[in-house]
This record gives sequence, C-alpha cells and structure tokens, in this order.
Amino acid sequence: MVFIFMFLFVFSVFPQTCRQLAKEVKPTLSPETRKAYDVKLAEAFDQFTKQGGNADSTIWLGRRTAYLGNYKDAIRIFSEGLSRYPTDARFFRHRGHRYITIRCFDEAIRDLDRAASLVKSKPDQVEPDGLPNERNVPTSTLQTNIYYHLGLAHYLKGEFDPAYAAFMQAFNIAKNADMQVAAANWVYMSAMRLGKSKEAEQIIGKIPDNLDLIENADYYKLIRLYQGKMKPEDLLKEAASNATIGYGLGNWYLYNGRREETMKIFRQIVAGDQWASFGYIAAEAELKR
Repeated sequence: MVFIFMFLFVFSVFPQTCRQLAKEVKPTLSPETRKAYDVKLAEAFDQFTKQGGNADSTIWLGRRTAYLGNYKDAIRIFSEGLSRYPTDARFFRHRGHRYITIRCFDEAIRDLDRAASLVKSKPDQVEPDGLPNERNVPTSTLQTNIYYHLGLAHYLKGEFDPAYAAFMQAFNIAKNADMQVAAANWVYMSAMRLGKSKEAEQIIGKIPDNLDLIENADYYKLIRLYQGKMKPEDLLKEAASNATIGYGLGNWYLYNGRREETMKIFRQIVAGDQWASFGYIAAEAELKR
C-alpha cells in the first residue's frame, strides 16, 4: 500500500527517546485476515483524507496501522495527532500502548500519566473496539484502558507498587466483568510480587463463579487457578501456545517456590510467536531481570 507509506513519510521523525528501539516483529496473520486489515487501513486513510485529519480519523488511522504490526508508524501517527490535539487523552493512551509494544516503558509511563491527568474528574467514555469481539460489545473504556496500560508499563519495569495502584484504579472503575477480571489478574500478580498475599487474596475473592465473559476467558482461568479452583496441570497444555496463560502460570510457580518450572515456561513463551502480547513482553522482561 504505497500511498500509506508515502503519507507516513511526511510525518515528524520518530522520537528517538528509547535507548534501544525494539525490532518490530509482525503478527502472524492468515492471508484472509491480512487482506481484511489492509482493507480497513485503506478505509481509515480515506476517512482521514475526507475529514481533514480530525482527531477521530487520526486515531483510527493509527490503530489500523498498528493492527498490521507497523507499531512505529502508528506511534508517528499518534505523535502527529498530538501536535494538533495536545489535550486529547486518546492520543496519549494509544501511543502509550504502542510504546509498551516496542518496549519503551518509560515513554509509555510518561504518556499514560499524561492521559490520566487529562481525564481526571471527567466522565468516562466507552472505547470502541477496532477488532470487535463475537458479540460486538466493547468491554473497556478510555479511563480503564489508561490505568490498565499504565499498570502494565510499571509492572514490566518491575515497579510493582505503582503497578498495583494503577491496576486497582482500573478495577475500581471497570464497568463490566471482562475488564474487572483482566484488572484483577494483574492486581493479584502485582500484590504477590510485593509480598501482599492478603491483598492478593482479597481481590480475587471478589471474582465470582460462572461469570458471563465475552473475551477475557484466559484471565478468568488464571484467577480460578489463584483461587484454587483449577490445578496448574489443567493449564499446562494451553500455556505452551498461549502467552497469557503461560505467563500467569509461570508466576504461580514462582509464588510457590517452583523457580525451575517458572523459567522453563518463560523461555517457552519467548521462543514463541506472540511478540506483541503482554504475556510475551512480561516473560521477556522477567528473563532480562
């Protein structure tokens, strides 16, 4: 799609604030999926052109660009948007997310802190999905996504105190079971890394059985593991091909003094092909530490 790259060329130079920018690894997409994503990206560019590069069309152009694995290009687009809409928290939220993807955690924290300050005391808003779930029901909001990704950025740096606080904020303002389960999983892991087992047990105690979830079944399985309602053996097979399950299980082994099994799973995750997933990034960060 030559016209997209010609368009990106005119954007400002990518901010070289990371000490070492990660080499992008493109997601594995079927030919049909890639074709569909290309179509959506072309549509986003068309809307961007027709709407004069307004905030909404710029956001969607950046998001569609990222779905194809062009994360640095997406960051350029969000940066260009911020030059024109410096008080729109959405640009900081989405750029912060993609800074996490390319392992620029300090930059992600900076952006997401700024996003949090911009939405403080303002009504929350549903964030539309770029990749709709099977029910076509968005499960997150702007503010839950800001705090969730802020928690992730701190967690990935090993800063578990601010990670715990941010994830708790996401949990407390979550409006549905899917977001509560996702946030509770990371609250639990942050608390356990801080030695706050009581707080960890309290948060997972708030998650009931038989939840009607749309898209966070993996996190729910992990919470049931933490609750003692599943055994680690029940998740081992999935952990081999699912970075989310694998990272949570690896941490469970770590909390329970089974370090050898922890390291085995973390190495297994980073040998896989889910480079942009949070479970992969977290396992990678653990191994580096």
